[in-house]
Amino acid sequence: MLAAERGAAANTLAAYRRDLEGAQEIVGDLASADRAALNGLGQAWADLAPSTVSRKASALRQFYGFLLDEGEREDDPSPALPRPAARRPLPKILSHGEVEALFARVEQEAGSDRPDAVRLLALLELLYGSGLRATELVSLPLSAVPRDAPLLTVTGKGSQQRMVPVSARARQALSRWLAVRPQGGGYLFPSRGKHLTRIRLFQLVKDLAIRTGIDPAKVSPHVLRHAFATHLLEGGADLRVLQMLLGHADIATTQIYTHVDAARLVALVNQRHPLASGEPDG
Repeated sequence: MLAAERGAAANTLAAYRRDLEGAQEIVGDLASADRAALNGLGQAWADLAPSTVSRKASALRQFYGFLLDEGEREDDPSPALPRPAARRPLPKILSHGEVEALFARVEQEAGSDRPDAVRLLALLELLYGSGLRATELVSLPLSAVPRDAPLLTVTGKGSQQRMVPVSARARQALSRWLAVRPQGGGYLFPSRGKHLTRIRLFQLVKDLAIRTGIDPAKVSPHVLRHAFATHLLEGGADLRVLQMLLGHADIATTQIYTHVDAARLVALVNQRHPLASGEPDG
């Protein structure tokens, strides 16, 4: 159902399978488990982070919802599942200076026109310049590269397509990469008959951070996507536009970036509010 009706990605399907199999190891057959059995999961998951418990419980709720829809069960035991009060973690933030340092290093290395260095430059430009998810980036087909229009067609979560802008810098980096890219294959970033993996992309970005002198714990492909969103918002981007660029189904997901922009919003009110320039009445 998740694959056929919701278009869930392979990684999402694998995560649901792990969560369901893990719960089944604790309570036995999930299809016939009652509320008392599910109630014991709270204790079994006591040492896990609230966000992890929420994810596991959500997988089970959807499982029992599916059984009800299919007529496999007449009752829903999922209310017995734990409901931790999980707070959405704030994204890690890279400063403008740190981003500039990463680009300075990778541009220096790409000056030699070594294919691996030019590839990393193109990857970094698309991570920070277009805000792509790691999976979206590594699985880009060669046909997605724009010829004339400065837009890239991206297939995101749930097989949803969106258009994202490609900056002049990124187009230049892509042109350099296409000139040295190995021939053959249908992916923009081919590797071993398929495409570069997310894990390898993660390693490449971490290694670049080390060579730049930045703590690698602070840098990842997803952190660069966060930097794209944060810095756009600082520059005055509309939240709805940011939602579209990031491919978020719910604007509530996008709103997490507003916390980093508090200082700019305060300054905006102080500068633009009709009463900001007036003197208080004496």
